[in-house]
Amino acid sequence: MTDHLPRRQVLRSAGALGLGAVAAGALTSPAGAAPAATTVASMGSHHGRLSIRKDPFGTTPEGVGVDVYTFSNGRVTVSMLTWGATIQRVETPDRRGRTENISLGFDNLPDYAKLSPYFGATIGRYGNRIAKGRFSIDGNSYQIPVNDGENALHGGTLGFDKKVWKAKVVQTSSQVGVAFTYVSPDGEMGFPGTLTTTVTYTLDFDDDLRIDYHATVAGKPTVVNLTNHVYFNLAGEGSGSIEGHVLELNAPSYTPVDSGLIPTGEIAPVAGTPFDFRRPTAIGKRLREDHPQLVIGRGYDHNFVLGGKADHDGLRFAGRFTEPESGRTVSVRTAEPGAQFYSGNFLDGTFQGIGGKTYRQGDAFAFETQHFPDSPNQPNFPSTVLRPGQTYSTRTIYSFGTK
Repeated sequence: MTDHLPRRQVLRSAGALGLGAVAAGALTSPAGAAPAATTVASMGSHHGRLSIRKDPFGTTPEGVGVDVYTFSNGRVTVSMLTWGATIQRVETPDRRGRTENISLGFDNLPDYAKLSPYFGATIGRYGNRIAKGRFSIDGNSYQIPVNDGENALHGGTLGFDKKVWKAKVVQTSSQVGVAFTYVSPDGEMGFPGTLTTTVTYTLDFDDDLRIDYHATVAGKPTVVNLTNHVYFNLAGEGSGSIEGHVLELNAPSYTPVDSGLIPTGEIAPVAGTPFDFRRPTAIGKRLREDHPQLVIGRGYDHNFVLGGKADHDGLRFAGRFTEPESGRTVSVRTAEPGAQFYSGNFLDGTFQGIGGKTYRQGDAFAFETQHFPDSPNQPNFPSTVLRPGQTYSTRTIYSFGTK
């Protein structure tokens, strides 16, 4: 029986992850001697050389191979899987030049399939929640499988995070990365229309990881809300709580939620609440205040409405996280109207990540740029409807640095 657990908590059954009759344990990852890697590109200068390589990572029960692409600018290194177009590792230096992996993940495919609470995954068709998994377009009603109590979360029981994407290396003289493509057929997870999605991740010499999302739909209109669910701890993956991280958000308002974490429809000001991060504030400073919204979410798990106007490139500053001891920072700019800030409330210490490190409550944060949750059922929220002939196109940039 599928366990319907709270948001972010681990789904325990292989069936709930869409692995079919074959046990998730049949998934394999390379063991023993490391297989030969494929070096795809190497060029450039500045921090070092732009480089990218491909290695086998595992095989699904259906016999589909999963690869890991590792690309670097000589300072920042990113590893990504074709499973879920997933960010597995992000290695960055601290202010003293000591490099650590700052992204939560696993070192094998079976754990991603059985345990992962969306670590680093590309989320689709619809990031975040749809109330009761139901919505209508042009008078036609659709039902998405529920997987979060009575609601649908991150595309239903078998979202884009559990698909093997096609990958193509992207390289120029100034950036390197991978373009991932997945074609979702009409009716998959109850969504209408055949959706073709390409998400391109590139790293440049400015230590910017750029994510470009593009999608088109054929046959019927659909709803689309793509994002990435990378979990960060800027002190280093598995190093402990992120409550000391300092957060600055360009968000004058947020969308309060009901007991099922579905937005009520209100767009509420953050002023005078624990949700006001317009000035840099430690994440843990007000985390345990007796605010009804913090009680509902077991911490921060809310969509923030971004403020200000976009720059000439169509992006605006969304937020900046700083870890004082290491000095590491990550700043986020996006074309999206909102971002979900999640303080790792449902990490429960029941599994081990990369290097055998255990992840506990509050050991990481996620910052998912997005349209608002449940937008298909909230007429006052920006629309997420994509029609044939239209192109879904949006960009988010994670900029890594130190101070």
